[in-house]
Amino acid sequence: MEAKELIEKIKENVIQGRINKEDEGFDEGLDGEPGTVELIEEAIKTDVDAEQMVINGLTAGMEIVGARFESGEYLIPDMLASAEAVGAAMDLLAPHLEKSGVKSRGKFLIATVKGDLHDIGKNIVSIMLKGAGYEVIDLGTDVPAEKIAETAEQQKPKFVGLSALLTTTMREMENVINTLKDKGMRDDVKILIGGAPTSREFAEKIGADVHCADAFQAVEYTNSIN
Repeated sequence: MEAKELIEKIKENVIQGRINKEDEGFDEGLDGEPGTVELIEEAIKTDVDAEQMVINGLTAGMEIVGARFESGEYLIPDMLASAEAVGAAMDLLAPHLEKSGVKSRGKFLIATVKGDLHDIGKNIVSIMLKGAGYEVIDLGTDVPAEKIAETAEQQKPKFVGLSALLTTTMREMENVINTLKDKGMRDDVKILIGGAPTSREFAEKIGADVHCADAFQAVEYTNSIN
Protein backbone atom coordinates (compact mmCIF):
# COMPACT_ATOMS: atom_id res chain seq x y z
CA MET A 1 0.00 0.00 0.00
CA GLU A 2 1.11 3.56 -0.67
CA ALA A 3 1.82 5.80 2.31
CA LYS A 4 -1.29 7.94 1.73
CA GLU A 5 -3.53 4.86 1.54
CA LEU A 6 -2.00 3.38 4.69
CA ILE A 7 -2.55 6.57 6.66
CA GLU A 8 -6.15 6.78 5.44
CA LYS A 9 -6.76 3.18 6.53
CA ILE A 10 -5.22 3.93 9.93
CA LYS A 11 -7.64 6.84 10.31
CA GLU A 12 -10.61 4.68 9.32
CA ASN A 13 -9.69 1.93 11.77
CA VAL A 14 -9.38 4.47 14.58
CA ILE A 15 -12.88 5.67 13.72
CA GLN A 16 -14.04 2.04 13.76
CA GLY A 17 -12.40 1.44 17.13
CA ARG A 18 -10.40 -1.50 15.78
CA ILE A 19 -7.10 -2.21 17.55
CA ASN A 20 -6.27 -5.35 15.54
CA LYS A 21 -7.69 -7.68 12.92
CA GLU A 22 -9.73 -9.64 15.49
CA ASP A 23 -11.87 -6.60 16.26
CA GLU A 24 -15.19 -6.30 14.45
CA GLY A 25 -15.57 -2.53 14.31
CA PHE A 26 -18.84 -0.65 13.99
CA ASP A 27 -19.43 -1.46 10.32
CA GLU A 28 -19.94 -4.97 8.97
CA GLY A 29 -17.36 -6.96 7.05
CA LEU A 30 -14.19 -5.72 8.81
CA ASP A 31 -13.45 -8.82 10.89
CA GLY A 32 -10.12 -10.27 9.73
CA GLU A 33 -9.03 -7.11 7.95
CA PRO A 34 -5.88 -5.38 9.27
CA GLY A 35 -6.61 -3.18 12.30
CA THR A 36 -4.81 -0.10 13.57
CA VAL A 37 -1.85 -2.04 15.01
CA GLU A 38 -1.22 -4.12 11.88
CA LEU A 39 -1.46 -1.03 9.68
CA ILE A 40 0.95 0.91 11.89
CA GLU A 41 3.39 -2.01 11.78
CA GLU A 42 3.19 -2.13 7.98
CA ALA A 43 3.65 1.64 7.76
CA ILE A 44 6.73 1.49 10.00
CA LYS A 45 8.27 -1.27 7.85
CA THR A 46 7.76 0.79 4.70
CA ASP A 47 9.21 3.96 6.30
CA VAL A 48 6.00 6.00 6.31
CA ASP A 49 6.64 9.25 8.19
CA ALA A 50 5.72 8.67 11.85
CA GLU A 51 4.57 12.25 12.43
CA GLN A 52 2.21 12.04 9.45
CA MET A 53 0.76 8.81 10.84
CA VAL A 54 -0.04 10.63 14.07
CA ILE A 55 -1.39 13.85 12.53
CA ASN A 56 -3.28 12.53 9.49
CA GLY A 57 -4.08 9.06 10.80
CA LEU A 58 -4.56 8.93 14.56
CA THR A 59 -5.43 12.54 15.38
CA ALA A 60 -7.59 13.00 12.29
CA GLY A 61 -9.49 9.83 13.15
CA MET A 62 -10.09 10.91 16.73
CA GLU A 63 -11.36 14.30 15.57
CA ILE A 64 -14.12 12.50 13.68
CA VAL A 65 -14.79 10.28 16.70
CA GLY A 66 -15.09 13.44 18.80
CA ALA A 67 -17.60 14.97 16.42
CA ARG A 68 -19.67 11.78 16.45
CA PHE A 69 -19.53 11.65 20.24
CA GLU A 70 -20.70 15.26 20.55
CA SER A 71 -23.56 14.61 18.12
CA GLY A 72 -24.67 11.55 20.10
CA GLU A 73 -23.85 9.09 17.34
CA TYR A 74 -21.05 7.58 19.46
CA LEU A 75 -21.34 6.68 23.14
CA ILE A 76 -18.54 6.49 25.72
CA PRO A 77 -17.71 2.80 24.97
CA ASP A 78 -17.34 3.70 21.28
CA MET A 79 -15.02 6.59 22.07
CA LEU A 80 -13.05 4.40 24.48
CA ALA A 81 -12.55 1.74 21.79
CA SER A 82 -11.14 4.36 19.43
CA ALA A 83 -8.94 5.82 22.16
CA GLU A 84 -7.55 2.37 22.94
CA ALA A 85 -6.69 1.92 19.27
CA VAL A 86 -4.79 5.22 19.35
CA GLY A 87 -3.05 4.19 22.57
CA ALA A 88 -1.84 0.91 21.05
CA ALA A 89 -0.63 2.79 17.97
CA MET A 90 1.24 5.37 20.03
CA ASP A 91 3.06 2.62 21.95
CA LEU A 92 4.44 1.40 18.62
CA LEU A 93 5.18 4.86 17.24
CA ALA A 94 6.82 6.47 20.29
CA PRO A 95 10.40 5.32 19.59
CA HIS A 96 10.10 6.23 15.91
CA LEU A 97 8.84 9.71 16.74
CA GLU A 98 11.82 10.22 19.05
CA LYS A 99 14.24 8.87 16.44
CA SER A 100 12.91 11.21 13.77
CA GLY A 101 13.43 14.19 16.07
CA VAL A 102 9.76 15.02 16.59
CA LYS A 103 9.72 17.22 19.67
CA SER A 104 7.22 16.83 22.49
CA ARG A 105 4.70 19.65 22.80
CA GLY A 106 5.37 19.65 26.52
CA LYS A 107 4.74 17.62 29.64
CA PHE A 108 1.22 16.97 30.90
CA LEU A 109 0.84 15.60 34.43
CA ILE A 110 -2.48 13.86 35.01
CA ALA A 111 -4.10 12.07 37.95
CA THR A 112 -7.40 11.03 39.47
CA VAL A 113 -7.48 12.73 42.86
CA LYS A 114 -7.27 11.12 46.29
CA GLY A 115 -10.25 8.97 47.24
CA ASP A 116 -11.37 8.37 43.65
CA LEU A 117 -10.59 5.15 41.75
CA HIS A 118 -12.25 5.99 38.44
CA ASP A 119 -9.89 6.15 35.48
CA ILE A 120 -11.74 5.71 32.18
CA GLY A 121 -12.04 9.44 31.48
CA LYS A 122 -8.48 10.08 32.62
CA ASN A 123 -7.17 7.29 30.41
CA ILE A 124 -8.96 8.66 27.35
CA VAL A 125 -7.50 12.11 28.00
CA SER A 126 -4.02 10.59 28.40
CA ILE A 127 -4.26 8.72 25.11
CA MET A 128 -5.59 11.75 23.26
CA LEU A 129 -2.81 13.95 24.58
CA LYS A 130 -0.14 11.41 23.60
CA GLY A 131 -1.62 11.34 20.12
CA ALA A 132 -1.46 15.14 20.02
CA GLY A 133 2.26 15.06 20.80
CA TYR A 134 2.40 15.64 24.56
CA GLU A 135 4.58 13.75 27.02
CA VAL A 136 2.02 12.42 29.49
CA ILE A 137 2.93 11.58 33.08
CA ASP A 138 0.01 9.54 34.40
CA LEU A 139 0.05 9.06 38.19
CA GLY A 140 -3.03 6.82 38.15
CA THR A 141 -5.93 6.96 40.60
CA ASP A 142 -6.39 7.87 44.27
CA VAL A 143 -3.40 10.24 44.17
CA PRO A 144 -2.78 12.54 47.17
CA ALA A 145 -2.29 16.25 46.58
CA GLU A 146 1.24 16.12 47.96
CA LYS A 147 2.31 13.47 45.45
CA ILE A 148 0.88 15.47 42.54
CA ALA A 149 2.69 18.60 43.74
CA GLU A 150 5.96 16.74 44.32
CA THR A 151 5.84 15.21 40.85
CA ALA A 152 5.07 18.62 39.33
CA GLU A 153 8.07 20.03 41.19
CA GLN A 154 10.33 17.29 39.79
CA GLN A 155 8.98 17.03 36.25
CA LYS A 156 8.06 20.68 35.65
CA PRO A 157 5.05 20.05 33.38
CA LYS A 158 3.27 22.78 31.44
CA PHE A 159 -0.09 21.32 32.41
CA VAL A 160 -1.67 19.48 35.33
CA GLY A 161 -4.90 17.58 34.71
CA LEU A 162 -7.12 16.53 37.62
CA SER A 163 -9.98 14.05 37.34
CA ALA A 164 -12.81 13.08 39.72
CA LEU A 165 -16.05 11.22 39.18
CA LEU A 166 -17.49 11.55 42.68
CA THR A 167 -18.93 14.65 44.31
CA THR A 168 -17.23 13.51 47.52
CA THR A 169 -13.77 13.63 45.92
CA MET A 170 -13.99 16.63 43.60
CA ARG A 171 -13.13 18.92 46.53
CA GLU A 172 -9.72 17.26 46.60
CA MET A 173 -8.94 19.19 43.42
CA GLU A 174 -8.87 22.39 45.45
CA ASN A 175 -6.41 20.75 47.85
CA VAL A 176 -4.09 20.04 44.93
CA ILE A 177 -4.27 23.66 43.78
CA ASN A 178 -3.61 24.94 47.28
CA THR A 179 -0.66 22.57 47.67
CA LEU A 180 0.80 23.87 44.41
CA LYS A 181 0.31 27.41 45.74
CA ASP A 182 2.07 26.52 49.00
CA LYS A 183 5.05 25.25 47.01
CA GLY A 184 5.11 28.43 44.92
CA MET A 185 4.32 26.52 41.72
CA ARG A 186 0.75 27.53 40.90
CA ASP A 187 1.75 30.16 38.34
CA ASP A 188 4.09 27.73 36.57
CA VAL A 189 1.35 25.37 35.33
CA LYS A 190 -2.05 25.46 33.71
CA ILE A 191 -4.56 23.37 35.65
CA LEU A 192 -7.33 21.50 33.85
CA ILE A 193 -10.10 19.68 35.69
CA GLY A 194 -12.69 17.21 34.45
CA GLY A 195 -15.16 14.54 35.49
CA ALA A 196 -18.93 14.18 35.68
CA PRO A 197 -19.60 16.34 38.77
CA THR A 198 -17.26 19.17 37.78
CA SER A 199 -18.21 22.32 35.89
CA ARG A 200 -16.86 25.62 34.60
CA GLU A 201 -18.28 27.33 37.69
CA PHE A 202 -16.54 24.85 39.99
CA ALA A 203 -13.25 25.34 38.12
CA GLU A 204 -13.50 29.10 38.65
CA LYS A 205 -14.40 28.64 42.32
CA ILE A 206 -11.34 26.52 43.16
CA GLY A 207 -8.94 28.49 40.96
CA ALA A 208 -8.40 26.02 38.11
CA ASP A 209 -7.60 27.44 34.68
CA VAL A 210 -10.22 25.51 32.73
CA HIS A 211 -12.94 22.88 32.96
CA CYS A 212 -12.94 20.25 30.19
CA ALA A 213 -16.10 18.27 29.56
CA ASP A 214 -14.20 15.65 27.57
CA ALA A 215 -10.80 14.68 26.17
CA PHE A 216 -11.30 16.69 23.00
CA GLN A 217 -11.71 19.91 24.95
CA ALA A 218 -8.53 19.12 26.90
CA VAL A 219 -6.53 18.75 23.68
CA GLU A 220 -8.15 21.85 22.17
CA TYR A 221 -7.26 23.93 25.24
CA THR A 222 -3.65 22.76 25.49
CA ASN A 223 -3.10 23.33 21.77
CA SER A 224 -4.66 26.79 21.94
CA ILE A 225 -2.11 28.10 24.44
CA ASN A 226 0.91 26.04 23.40
